[in-house]
Amino acid sequence: MRLASWREPLRGSDWGFVDGSSAWSVPRLYRWALGTSRLAPADRTPGTLLEYLSHGGHRGELAALAALAHEAPCADLDGRAFRADLEGLALLPPLLHPPGFRDFYSFEQHVKAARARRGLEMVPEWYEAPVFYFSNPHALVGPGAEVARPGACRELDFELEVAAVLERGGRDFSPADGEGAILGLCILNDWSARDIQRREMKVGLGPSKGKDFATSVGPWITTLDELADRRVGPGRFDLAMTARVNGREVSRANLKDMHFDFGRLVAHAAGGVELLPGELLGSGSAGTGCILELGPENVPWLEPGDVVELEVERLGLLRNTVVSAG
Repeated sequence: MRLASWREPLRGSDWGFVDGSSAWSVPRLYRWALGTSRLAPADRTPGTLLEYLSHGGHRGELAALAALAHEAPCADLDGRAFRADLEGLALLPPLLHPPGFRDFYSFEQHVKAARARRGLEMVPEWYEAPVFYFSNPHALVGPGAEVARPGACRELDFELEVAAVLERGGRDFSPADGEGAILGLCILNDWSARDIQRREMKVGLGPSKGKDFATSVGPWITTLDELADRRVGPGRFDLAMTARVNGREVSRANLKDMHFDFGRLVAHAAGGVELLPGELLGSGSAGTGCILELGPENVPWLEPGDVVELEVERLGLLRNTVVSAG
């Protein structure tokens, strides 16, 4: 199942599942299914995907609702259609304002290459546990959105990543339980102002305003059951990843090459703290997945007008255009 959020012309925002060229509204289908006794009453409000997950909603129930969609009439009692053409919708981040956003550093090739460009060797501590930084869950943008280059930035970069979205919360997960807590995966572009980040990192605390301006997520969340045939190990999936700038392919990688799998990322994040449904955990940049690693002599820093496309098998295409600040 592919879960998306969108804005309809004149009707505001909504969310649901994507099937081919159609988007089905879960809140409208949910009310219809309850009203016709096709679903048992439950104490949850599916106004947004986050609200749905926070009130105990899960992918199994969504799959049951999707199976009922063909029985629904053309519209609900208010005259609002259950189905819309995907092309007519403005897709938003599939999960609006997640309660937390951690971005990891889990591809060895990327870490090695990026450190080598700075004249640094790998540190043995990197192999001991996955590390992450907290990013801004309120600065997410969806597919098709414009991304403003920060005014002080002249070295804007993309990052080719995949993120896991949690279906349920918990604390002190094992890696197996961590994978079981994942709703699905989506594409993530961790935009980076490298010149700002470079100055900040000299202080030794980690990135802040070099990252705190925009993160693209989308176009939808693909649930893990849809990826079962591409599972190559615990928390690991064989999915080709590519990045293009202005139509030119500049990066090709594979999600299976993560050194730390998604179950391990969730388990590490949940150590000693309570994770919440809807939390977002980024993989970190894939090998060759950013200009910092490729080198600006090979792929120039991004400029206003540049179009960046990240594509991952089964997860879709995430396209954004860079614009000037202000």
